[in-house]
Amino acid sequence: MKHALQVALIQQRMQASPQTTLDILAAKTAAACQQGAQLVVYQELHNTAYFCQTEDPQHFALAESIPGPSTERLSRIAQENKCVIVSSLFEKRAPGLHHNTAVVFESDGSIAGKFRKMHIPDDPSYYEKFYFTPGDGDGDLRGFAPIATSVGKLGVLICWDQWYPEAARLMALAGAEILIYPTAIGWHPEDDTAEQQRQLEAWITIQRAHAIANGIPVISCNRTGFESSPDPQAGGIQFWGHSFIAGPQGEFLARAPQDEECILSTTLTAQRTEEVRCMWPYLRDRRVDAYANLSKRFID
Repeated sequence: MKHALQVALIQQRMQASPQTTLDILAAKTAAACQQGAQLVVYQELHNTAYFCQTEDPQHFALAESIPGPSTERLSRIAQENKCVIVSSLFEKRAPGLHHNTAVVFESDGSIAGKFRKMHIPDDPSYYEKFYFTPGDGDGDLRGFAPIATSVGKLGVLICWDQWYPEAARLMALAGAEILIYPTAIGWHPEDDTAEQQRQLEAWITIQRAHAIANGIPVISCNRTGFESSPDPQAGGIQFWGHSFIAGPQGEFLARAPQDEECILSTTLTAQRTEEVRCMWPYLRDRRVDAYANLSKRFID
């Protein structure tokens, strides 16, 4: 990571079309970079509505190849603003084979790397297994491996991946200097207020814990706003926003509100990570000789 790195995330609502979305992202990225941002993070599947609320084969028409039209536009945005961008797209890898894929663009517009979502949920209103094949480490996609960029090694993971400490740890052990989570998560309308608050606090806590356990910052960029479901029996999703950037002790450096579109930014430093890891040497004290059972589904 650069000695001092200004980072930004863009929290926004669903837009009318992918073209409108990319136009707005272009304008907001330019605004963030005018304020000094060198790394800009977008939310999960930012081009469209969160279509995984139902299982509908017509939605596969939303997928596109990488490289493709969206990556061409995003490449120009990165190049024009001389920033690194973390985007999130519905990838068509081959007929019948699709991924939820983060694409990282270098400041010159080139693709620095990709990460295909590894943990795929299948829950009410989040029917992602119907659409996405898990990442498999194919080619340049080496499982949980950071993406090298001009601003540092980025440990990019996607939404459901954020609940797994193993994923964060493997990224950190491979040299990731920041953990980045493009996200689409919200409340089910049938959940009461107390349950909604527990879910939100759990989501925030687990990601702050990844920062603490690995001694590196976390950037979590979530959607905001209500998105109705095509299923008339379902209630839609109220995406809860609350995007945030945390430091290597889990401290909040910047926080977004629930319902507002916003650009969130702060400055990160490699020195802070170095200081924290020296004070709290978790990597030094790991008992790597005693963790073999982590490769098992369950220990009977």
